[in-house]
Parts: sequence; C-alpha cells; structure tokens
Amino acid sequence: MIREVQLDDAKRIAEIYNYYIKDTIITFEEKLVSEEDIAQRILKVQGKGFPYFVYEKEGKVIGYAYLNNWRERSAYDISLETSVYLDHEMIGSGVGSILYKELIMRAKAINIHSLIGGVSLPNEESQRLHEKFNFRLVGNFKESGKKFNRLIDVEFWQLIL
Repeated sequence: MIREVQLDDAKRIAEIYNYYIKDTIITFEEKLVSEEDIAQRILKVQGKGFPYFVYEKEGKVIGYAYLNNWRERSAYDISLETSVYLDHEMIGSGVGSILYKELIMRAKAINIHSLIGGVSLPNEESQRLHEKFNFRLVGNFKESGKKFNRLIDVEFWQLIL
C-alpha cells in the first residue's frame, strides 16, 4: 500500500538507497547515507510541499518516491525531477510502476507542468518505465558522470502533464 513518508521510515529508506550507492551507477552519490541524512532530505522535500511517499508491504517499506526541484531558479518551478527507488529484490515486481503512476497523479494535483527523469546508463528497467508512462527521451549527456572509474552517460526523459 502507498502511504505518506514518515520520519521513522528514514532508516529503511537509507537501507534501500545505500544499495544503489555502493553497488550501482543509478545514483552518482558515492558516500553511504545515514538515517539522519535521509530524515533531513524528507523534511526538505516536504517543506517545499512536494510529494514524498512509500510503498509498504506486510509492514515493510519496499519502495519510495518523491518529487524535487529539477533546477533551483524559480522559473523552473513548473518542472520537477522524479525519484523512484525500490528494494533491489523488488525490481520487476510492478511496484515501480505503481509508485510512478502515483507520482504523476500527485504532480498533476499540485499543477506541475512537466516531470523530468534522469537515467544513468545502462539502465534498461528505468528506460522501459519512463517509456511506459509516455515520457519522451529529450537528451543524452555523454560521459557526464564518473563512478567506479567509469564514465557514464545520463539520459533525460520528460513528461509534459
């Protein structure tokens, strides 16, 4: 079930996210995050009035999603960046689609004009997820990041609401 994030979810969210930090190129963060780090991020997103929620199954958080600024200048306030993360054992379970659908609905509810998703390559699962929800590939920044001593391309996908 989907529910609003709570500060006491921060520990579990950090566990989910730290897998992606230490084992993947999906995020360019390189230092593991703490429960406190995530709690501060939750408060920051909520303080802006943006959606932040979790998917819970049998009492355990298995995924989360939120919207945040794409760019900081006020002219960009009509476009937000999407973030959806799952417990890595839940990839392919359909929970990512459930979270993304909810994220889009909530963006519409707060009158956001467009959503932007960044995808570090390779990441076929994320590319398929964006295509499924009618995002359009709008750019590919070649070798724009470096992690695990590899240069990484990043695609940007956009959905006009």
